[in-house]
Amino acid sequence: MAELPDVVVYVEAEMPRLAANLTYLFTELDFLDRFAAAADAGFRGVEYQLPYDHDKQAIAEQLGEHGLHMVLMNLPSGDMQAGDAGIACDPNRTREFRDGVEEGIDYARALACPQLNCLAGIAPQGVDPGRLFDTFVENLRFASERFASAGLRLLIEPINTRDRPGFYLSRSTQAMEVIDAVGADNLFLQFDVYHTQIMQGDIVKNFEAHQERICHIQIADNPGRHEPGTGEINFSFVLAAIDAMGYEGWVSCEYAPSTNTLESLGWARGYLAQS
Repeated sequence: MAELPDVVVYVEAEMPRLAANLTYLFTELDFLDRFAAAADAGFRGVEYQLPYDHDKQAIAEQLGEHGLHMVLMNLPSGDMQAGDAGIACDPNRTREFRDGVEEGIDYARALACPQLNCLAGIAPQGVDPGRLFDTFVENLRFASERFASAGLRLLIEPINTRDRPGFYLSRSTQAMEVIDAVGADNLFLQFDVYHTQIMQGDIVKNFEAHQERICHIQIADNPGRHEPGTGEINFSFVLAAIDAMGYEGWVSCEYAPSTNTLESLGWARGYLAQS
């Protein structure tokens, strides 16, 4: 295991089971080299937002060689270079969304990934809000049915509208309305501490209110979206409270290191040593 910097560790606790988001961490390395680096740093779980530009067999080989679990990835989310951030609420892109569901299932099976996140996307201008809601719900019903057949979980994630102006799904209460409307047992809320802090605050109470439908957590500090300890969020309190509530899922480090990746992991040394 790589030696992490001698930095104060917040708390010793059973949780979190930390996963490395390889879209954000170890970007000093080529993509396929990040898996070895994550394992060497002590991670046993990894996620990557959009693996579809990479050969799935090559990714699977890296997971197997380094004893890693692929814990999450996103469904295809449109053209991110052109400004897309998901397409699930767009009534003009339903066929594209459904094709993406099939591609996501294909990758999930190859990588033994149990769950995929569906980004709602930017609300198209001029479209009635009721139609956006109905489109999102119908797309999620389609995806949840296909996922159920494949034994997969489907997640939705509120994103803050400061970083993503116009993003359709921005609050956990809104996400729960969508989940209730879809009515699928395999549809869950992805709880991102960074986005929640910006849009709502009161992180622990928000988690507590929705914990029965939460099966994945992502973390970054605010402001800056850097590692815990660089901003205003009291992660020792938040993580201990979530642990006390019995959360047993993965907690993914989806932050942009303020220095380099290994230096940014000083806060996590105690957690990684337990994994």
